[in-house]
Amino acid sequence: MPLLRILVDGYSLLHAWPELAEGRARHSAAAREALIQELTHYHDATGTALTIFFDGAGAPKGTPQTHSTRQVEVLYSRAGQTADQMIERAAYRLSQLGEVMVITNDYAERDTVNSFGGMAQSCENFLRMMGEANRDMAMDLKEHNRRERSRFKQPH
Repeated sequence: MPLLRILVDGYSLLHAWPELAEGRARHSAAAREALIQELTHYHDATGTALTIFFDGAGAPKGTPQTHSTRQVEVLYSRAGQTADQMIERAAYRLSQLGEVMVITNDYAERDTVNSFGGMAQSCENFLRMMGEANRDMAMDLKEHNRRERSRFKQPH
């Protein structure tokens, strides 16, 4: 069964990826935007839809919320709920429709998702997957460009 959606604990992944938005606080808008951009590239490389969850109840008023699409959805928790609760609820509901993978370094959250048949993996494993997908896409693009140059007999 193909992977239906990847659910990402945004701040967990940000903490596991210190090279992203170096010099910026892990909870900053700049770090969140950099993460969303990288996950959008991952979606472009794989075609797998993602939902990125952030704890948002504590965000200052006027903090801009990133534009979501159906393929790369960005959600913030409200007061009285956590991103973890939202992820677990979404994973449970979506698992009825197909394979769902949760990305987090929170062991309790991964155990909860695994308990109802969902899949969960660490942020570090997912970062390796992202690297592989990006390398594969770069190789595919290079091969495509090579074929197109040959097709149009353009000089290299």
